[in-house]
Amino acid sequence: MSTAPLNDRLAGYQPLVLGAFRIVLGILFTSEGVATLFGVLGREASPAGDWPFWYAGVIELVCGVLVLLGVATRSAAFISSGIMAFAYFTEHQKDGLFPLQNGGLSPALFCWGFLLLVFFGPGALSVAGPVRRSRPAAENARLTGPAA
Repeated sequence: MSTAPLNDRLAGYQPLVLGAFRIVLGILFTSEGVATLFGVLGREASPAGDWPFWYAGVIELVCGVLVLLGVATRSAAFISSGIMAFAYFTEHQKDGLFPLQNGGLSPALFCWGFLLLVFFGPGALSVAGPVRRSRPAAENARLTGPAA
C-alpha cells in the first residue's frame, strides 16, 4: 500500500478524468441538439428558424460535437456555457429561484460544466491533443501560454 497522500496518487489521473468528463458532457449536449433539431429521443422538433429554440439546437449540436471531440474546446465550451445561462435566465428563472423548483437543473449543470472546461481545457483523449503534441515545444508554449 502506498504511503503517498491520496491527492498525490489521484493527481496523475486528472487529465484522463477531465477528458472523460468532457466526452460525457459533449455526448449529452449533442443529444440535446439532435433532439431539438430532428425531433428524436422523445422530443418534438423545433421548426427551422424558431427563436430561440432552433438556434439553440444548432449551437448545442455544433458545440456539443466540438466538445466531444476536444476540438476548439474552450471556445465551444464558452459559447455553450453562455447559451445555457441565457436559457436558464430567460426560460426557467421566471418559474422560481432554484433549479429544482423551476425545471432548470439541466441548463444550470451544463452552464457550470462548460465553464469548468473553459478554464481547465479538454483534458486527455482529445482529437486536438495529438496535434498539439506534434508541434515544437516553443510553438505550443506560444499558443497555449506558459506551462504551470
